[in-house]
Amino acid sequence: MSRSDRRLSFKKILRVLTSPDDDSRINLFETFPRLRTFFANRHYILSARTFGDVFFTLLILLGLLGPQSPDRNISLFISWGIWWTGVVLSWFFVGKLWCGVCPFPGVGRLFQHYGLGLNLEVPKFLQKFFTHLSVILLGMIIWVESVTHMKDWPAGTAYLLLSILLGATLMGILFKGQAWCRHVCPLGKIIGSAASIAITEFRSDKATCSTCKSAACKLGADDVPGCPIGLGASNVRSNFYCLVCGHCVMLCKRRSPAIYLRNPFLEITSHVELTTKKSTYLTYSYIIPFFMGSQLARFIQHLQLYSPVQAYFFGSNLIAFTALLAAGFLFFIAVIRIGAIFFIPIKKDIFGLFSPMVPALVPMAFAGELAYRLEYLLANMGDFVPTLGRQFGLGLDSFEFSVPASLTYALCVIVLAVGALAGGRVLHIFHERRFMVSARLNNYISVHLLLALIFAIYLVLFGLPDFPA
Repeated sequence: MSRSDRRLSFKKILRVLTSPDDDSRINLFETFPRLRTFFANRHYILSARTFGDVFFTLLILLGLLGPQSPDRNISLFISWGIWWTGVVLSWFFVGKLWCGVCPFPGVGRLFQHYGLGLNLEVPKFLQKFFTHLSVILLGMIIWVESVTHMKDWPAGTAYLLLSILLGATLMGILFKGQAWCRHVCPLGKIIGSAASIAITEFRSDKATCSTCKSAACKLGADDVPGCPIGLGASNVRSNFYCLVCGHCVMLCKRRSPAIYLRNPFLEITSHVELTTKKSTYLTYSYIIPFFMGSQLARFIQHLQLYSPVQAYFFGSNLIAFTALLAAGFLFFIAVIRIGAIFFIPIKKDIFGLFSPMVPALVPMAFAGELAYRLEYLLANMGDFVPTLGRQFGLGLDSFEFSVPASLTYALCVIVLAVGALAGGRVLHIFHERRFMVSARLNNYISVHLLLALIFAIYLVLFGLPDFPA
């Protein structure tokens, strides 16, 4: 392929991002050969992981051993501002790439490397249990973050990171591969859900894989282990599970796996992964309304109107936030049930009829999370250098600055608007495919109004006087 053939024009990118044809994808490994070189070279991946391991070790130590005053410890801004906002932003562009270099399974991999793990298969009944557990753990993380004001508690943030590390390590000791990542990790579940609307995907060439007899991408070869979650490139059908770790790129001699630029709406509107895998269906159908409900609760927690709410619940932040969280969750469950009325039932599952309203809310759910994290990043970035100075006695207070609240609000509104428009695009695709019931036009308008109502609620909560804080 010549350099001119590989060159990506804006027009070509726009055509791919909006094309309804799955075959219009662009192979980024062919367009940018060095990208493939990075994934195919084991030392590059190991270097990235080592950097992550060292970085998070230092971050945990800063949280545990450093000053506990939030204006004297940089671990808080690094954790909640830089790292978590960066991870959320990455969902839309590189999907689950973070999972490929995540430091949490690192200790478990060391145990396995030196033969200290039990190397057990995960029993089927535990796989089902772990799916429910991951949803519960995600809820607990969001709940604990808010009721303990963890963004102002360095040691608490370190304890959270350590608890995730402990869970991943125990799973690594008990089971083969990265069972934590495949079955339990709450961050992996939410990243996998968000990755369904990423503009990139990691896939293999079906024609090439159909004649492969070695299955090296799944089983491994020589001194390179196979897929850490037992999937293999040939079995990747969505962005939900694949860790984008690069193992299969190293192992495949036919150069089948690649990263593709794609239309971000093709996966979330295909229903295949959502309706054929109960674990995926559970994740989307319960995490999405919980995630959005928690956003409403967290938005309100930043406002003056939260004070009378807290006073009503005996002055307890724990009880007040829990009540708001439950109310928000039930509100979005109701939105999904109401929205489902306007669609043709698609498939019977253990949780009832699958609702296309769930994928329609996915862009808004993750846009809301990005806006929430972006507000924290922008509100606190001007104090990062002074905090660094106070922590290490460097006297850097003169470097303090502030991002105008109006600019922060404008950026967050843009993010929310993009999420609402993306949700509208999902609804439009469903409308074109005739998933609406008989009075299609009326239903199409009604479900758009429902989405617009959610967008309006988000804007109102973001626009009240003391948010951004």
